[in-house]
Amino acid sequence: MSYVIAAPEFLAGAATDLAGLGSTLQIANRAAAATITGVPAAGADDVSAALAAVFSGHALDYQALSAQMAGVHQRFVQALTASGSSYAAAEAANTNPLQGVEEHLLGVLNSPTQALLGRPLIGDGAAGAPGQDGGDGGLLLGNGGAGGTGSAANPDGGNGGAAGLIGNGGAGGTGYSPTTGSGAVGGDGGAGGTGGWLYGSGGIGGVGGSGTIGAPSGHGGSCGLGGGTGLLGQGGAGGNGGQGGGENFASTAGAGGPAGTGGHGGWLYGNGGAGGIGGAGGVVGSSEGGVDGGVGGSGGSGGSGGATGLLGNGGAGGDGGDGGDGGAASGFAGDGGQGGQGAVGGASGWLLGNGGAGGDGGAGGEGGDSSGGAASAGGDGGAGGAGGAGANGGLLIGHGGAGGGGGTGGNGHGRPIGSGGAGGDGGGGTGGWLYGNGGHGGTAATGGSGRHSGASGDGGDGGDAQAIGDGGAGGSGGAGGAGGSGGLLFGAPGAHG
Repeated sequence: MSYVIAAPEFLAGAATDLAGLGSTLQIANRAAAATITGVPAAGADDVSAALAAVFSGHALDYQALSAQMAGVHQRFVQALTASGSSYAAAEAANTNPLQGVEEHLLGVLNSPTQALLGRPLIGDGAAGAPGQDGGDGGLLLGNGGAGGTGSAANPDGGNGGAAGLIGNGGAGGTGYSPTTGSGAVGGDGGAGGTGGWLYGSGGIGGVGGSGTIGAPSGHGGSCGLGGGTGLLGQGGAGGNGGQGGGENFASTAGAGGPAGTGGHGGWLYGNGGAGGIGGAGGVVGSSEGGVDGGVGGSGGSGGSGGATGLLGNGGAGGDGGDGGDGGAASGFAGDGGQGGQGAVGGASGWLLGNGGAGGDGGAGGEGGDSSGGAASAGGDGGAGGAGGAGANGGLLIGHGGAGGGGGTGGNGHGRPIGSGGAGGDGGGGTGGWLYGNGGHGGTAATGGSGRHSGASGDGGDGGDAQAIGDGGAGGSGGAGGAGGSGGLLFGAPGAHG
């Protein structure tokens, strides 16, 4: 006979629904009984009386039949409820012994390795306490535990635990973001754990903590690196950098934390992890009783994309963080912070795979506004960060990664001067080797506006193809980038920016 599968919780739910339906029908029948069983005659003649008697008789028969069906319905609901309870009892009776056997067998298997190496043979690693590393997974099978989030006592996030033969690495813990203390620095994020030696993905890197307001302001914490992996699997993504602390005085705000690099993909197959995004620079408020405004914090650089092994795509480079705005003042206003640099894309597989795209540069911060007279000056806008270069394609087959775009320059403000920041140059993408198109060059950003506008960045050059493939288009903006050359055997050159 065929196997039967029963879900006790669904049986119990169906019995409850049917019981409610039966109750609703009984209430409706009782409400209509007086009206349909006592139909008055339309007239005083015998024909009207006979018709009323016929309709009333049908109604009485219907009420009798409804009562019988209500009894059948009630017995069916009782049988369904009892069946669900029986299945649940049988499942509980069968599950408990098996669960005990499983726990006993795992205890027998894990005891020797736990005693000798401090690590089980099969099982997941425990999550770390605040600021502590996560436990390693089983030597044979199991995921690494997540790193603990940073605390006041242990500001840095814990690293994720490593997996054994098969399993995923644990995620890195988030860095501590202090809430009190002048100019306190944010904690670093923990690194993601390594994936399994045979199969498994690396853990994600933890995010860096944010700095606090002060004089000087606290910098954002660096983020954790993405966990790599073994033979097969994906590299973990790098964590994002923490935001720099703000500033209310005539000094420099905190810089955004640098982002983490993406983890390495599997040595045989697997994609590299994406790089994290750089932290934003701290913003400066109006000067408190001072004359000059503070300088905005620089944006953190993006994390590089993770490389891979024989087969796989490189991870995308992370974007740079935006620069912080300069402080307003009655005298010399503060300059905007510089945008963070976009990161390079991760290298592709040695044999096959596409190169990772470069990250975009962060935008420059705006200069502060000056409310003073002729002796005062507005702040200059911060320069935009440069875009990251795209990585090469694989040795045999693969496209080159596109270059990242440059960050926009910040606007200058104030009287009587204040220059806009220069736009970041777009990073050029590089081409494949045997077959594949060259990556497009990054688009340059415009410079900031102001009394003296900032210069626009130059577009990145397109990547060259090798034997077969089209060259990448050059990036637009400023002095446009040159298009990449086409393949030696076949392929068109890229358009100039």
